[in-house]
Amino acid sequence: MTLPPTLAALSLTLGLASCTTAGPLPGTPEFAAAQVSRAYDCGLRVDRGRVVGRMPQDERRRFAMANAVFAVKSYRAPRACDAAERASVQRDVAALARR
Repeated sequence: MTLPPTLAALSLTLGLASCTTAGPLPGTPEFAAAQVSRAYDCGLRVDRGRVVGRMPQDERRRFAMANAVFAVKSYRAPRACDAAERASVQRDVAALARR
């Protein structure tokens, strides 16, 4: 089974990002997807449609692909959120919805 080039590139990018502690760069669709996924992990309400609706059309597909990858990782290895991380993720997601 071969992956489409864009999905293969995204998988490689996310795989390499997981090798570092930095993760996706802020301001990218991959960062937004990571924060939305983490918000779900933390039990926060997320208006995913609003986040996606504020993105330029060309970034929406990247967000959807990254979100699928992060969701799979999340289901396989859920983590608890402490209060500080929960507040940080909540701020990031609120900023994404206002963007």
